[in-house]
Amino acid sequence: MKRFWNSHRKFLRTLLTALALSALAARSSGAAPPSPDESELLAAGFKVLVATTPVQRDWVQSLTPGEIRAMQRTGKHFFIYPDASRNQIYVGGPQEYQAYRELHPEKPQGSQEAADRAYRAKRDDAMRAATARDLSDPFLGASWVDLGW
Repeated sequence: MKRFWNSHRKFLRTLLTALALSALAARSSGAAPPSPDESELLAAGFKVLVATTPVQRDWVQSLTPGEIRAMQRTGKHFFIYPDASRNQIYVGGPQEYQAYRELHPEKPQGSQEAADRAYRAKRDDAMRAATARDLSDPFLGASWVDLGW
């Protein structure tokens, strides 16, 4: 019985050490871009909306803190920045966002936007290659083997 408890303690200690090391590595893996200053957002023309209902508060709490997020509602584009500690969001349109970007040209556009551009470029290249292949092959990639002969 003593051996059973010793093996479980050793396993638990190893597990906790691994979790602590992974948390430390995740925290120090990369410097997060600096979060926008609320006064700069207001100067750029962003408006403040306060969450008044529990559903709105939950939604504000669920947003990623410290980053401006693009969204679309009723066909219009908006940019929002959550302030969960005050239960409010800063909302601006494309013009306000562009004014903010002009205030901070050194800040990166965001890893998500860069990833989206890279994905679209890769997809477009793949589509061009597939189109060129299909246009050059009269059987559109089918061979005699595919026909079962």
